[in-house]
Amino acid sequence: MRQIFIILLLVGSTALVAQKTDRFDAIRTQLDTLSKVEPGLLEEVEISVSDLSLNEFLTAIAQAHKLNVSVSGNINQPVTNDFSDAKVIDVFVYVCKEYDLDMEIVGSIISFMKYEKPIEIPKPVVARKLNIKFNQANQFLSVDLKKDSLHRVVKEITEVSGINVILSPGLDDMVVSAYIQKRPFKNTLDKLAFANGLETKKSTDNFFIISKPEENKVVNKNNARRNNQSGKNGITPDPQGLKIEIKDGIITVDANNVPIKDIIVAVSEKLEKNYFLFNDPTGNATLYVENAKYEEFMTYLLNGTDYTHKFENNVYLIGKRQLERLRTTQLFQMQNRTIESVMDIIPAEMKKGLEIKEFVELNSLVLTGSYPNVVEVQEFLKSIDKIVPVVLIDVLIVNVNKNKGISTGISAGFGENPNPGTGNVLPELNVNLDPNKLMDIFGGFSGAGLLNLGKVNSEFYLSIQALEQNGLLKTKSTPRLATINGHEANTTIGTTEYYLETSNSVIGTQNPQNIQTRTYKSVSADLSITIKPIVSGDEQVTLEIEVSQSDFTAKIEPGAPPGNVTRSFNSVIRVKNEEMILLGGLEEKTTSESGKGLPLISRIPIIKWIFGRREKSKSKTKLEIFIIPTIIY
Repeated sequence: MRQIFIILLLVGSTALVAQKTDRFDAIRTQLDTLSKVEPGLLEEVEISVSDLSLNEFLTAIAQAHKLNVSVSGNINQPVTNDFSDAKVIDVFVYVCKEYDLDMEIVGSIISFMKYEKPIEIPKPVVARKLNIKFNQANQFLSVDLKKDSLHRVVKEITEVSGINVILSPGLDDMVVSAYIQKRPFKNTLDKLAFANGLETKKSTDNFFIISKPEENKVVNKNNARRNNQSGKNGITPDPQGLKIEIKDGIITVDANNVPIKDIIVAVSEKLEKNYFLFNDPTGNATLYVENAKYEEFMTYLLNGTDYTHKFENNVYLIGKRQLERLRTTQLFQMQNRTIESVMDIIPAEMKKGLEIKEFVELNSLVLTGSYPNVVEVQEFLKSIDKIVPVVLIDVLIVNVNKNKGISTGISAGFGENPNPGTGNVLPELNVNLDPNKLMDIFGGFSGAGLLNLGKVNSEFYLSIQALEQNGLLKTKSTPRLATINGHEANTTIGTTEYYLETSNSVIGTQNPQNIQTRTYKSVSADLSITIKPIVSGDEQVTLEIEVSQSDFTAKIEPGAPPGNVTRSFNSVIRVKNEEMILLGGLEEKTTSESGKGLPLISRIPIIKWIFGRREKSKSKTKLEIFIIPTIIY
């Protein structure tokens, strides 16, 4: 007998050890799987502690190796350990073995709690024929029960009596015992319930309900509350003043000064949402949210508090905003505009608690902070990330120059002819005659008997000039500009002339030397046009136009730099897409009249054109600009 006892003891001990070994193997397997995404589990631990609580010990290791660890509050036994070159995963398994802990992993969160032995499932009760009798004549009920299933007992009583008896939830697996003979139905049922710690109640529709005493009180209390506080739309108020209505996954919540934690728990359980509380939210909330999704409801509830939420691996993580696990980093890429100056557009209130950096290479912003704040900024960026129109501007520049001039006169004198030669008759009359030519002409006149002036002095000369000039010059330029809405586009057309500048420098005192420096300097005359288009919603374009034109004028003297005259104007106009506008008005008129001749005679009309020289000129320059804006998306 002693040997048999020892063998049974060894077998039992071996089974117990095997059970524990299987549990710790399962813990290690979970940690091995998690280490593929959390490399901190494979790092080596260097820690030495004395009389430190187990809770603080595990938290210190998690912080040192950047792990997410949650430790139950009842794990507070003192720890004295000295670990060196031991992997974190080995330390966690050791702690579970040494201090009888259990471990659970949710996503990347490792939770430690006290190990609770699994509840032993009771062996099923062997069904036997129930000894229950009912007399229809006098309504007496007899029962002889011994550890029989309450569910089978109630079913049998209902079948033999025809009276409906039901159980409250959770009592189906209960076993009961009782021996009652030939008592009225209700009295027998009451005594059966009393003998097994239960009670009965008859409903208004003649159903007998068997339940635990405390459950019955709660039901009565809730029924009274429903009867007294039934709200509109069939919303049933919570005992704490919380009203929740759920329809197709959409919730309506009416809370009046209800703890935030209670609201989260109630709504999450009714919607069957998985959640994990890093911290228990403190404070009460008063709110009314109608027809909202769960995500929207959580945002409304936690907005303005120190708490936030994040959805990860099908679990809603809830806790304080500064917790590392609840922070998120996301990249938002602009699609239709550049990130230039976007940082200045985001409202200051939205940027609180967020870290925002520009990623120019990807035209993106990197957002880091609590999940709701990041989502809020993303929604704002989406609202401003619209297609920016490009405006194509066709410019036609027409410059018209008109001039007219008359030059006439006769000049004569003695000496060397300043303009020797025979001259031209067409297209202008410009004849220069020396004495020999004059004698030939006068000789001809003499032969005809018309005129004889005698012998002319050899140094006498005569110059006759008559010329009328008309000119028309049109210059066209057609630049095409393109720019983004709200940005300037400009073009410049011009010419450059050079003039010589000479400077003399004297070097030395005893033997001075004169050094001459020649420098060519430039002077420019330009036509500059700057246009800034602004597109409105109805595809009209507001144009801010600035035009500046400069031209050369005559030089003061030979070798001097040319003069310069400038004309400019600014205009703001509005035009429809692809319509043409004309800008004019830059017009310059010049009139010049000069003459010389004999005194008094040069003033007599008609005669002055013979006994003198007259020059008269007129010129007009006009600049016209045609502009056609075209919007391109």
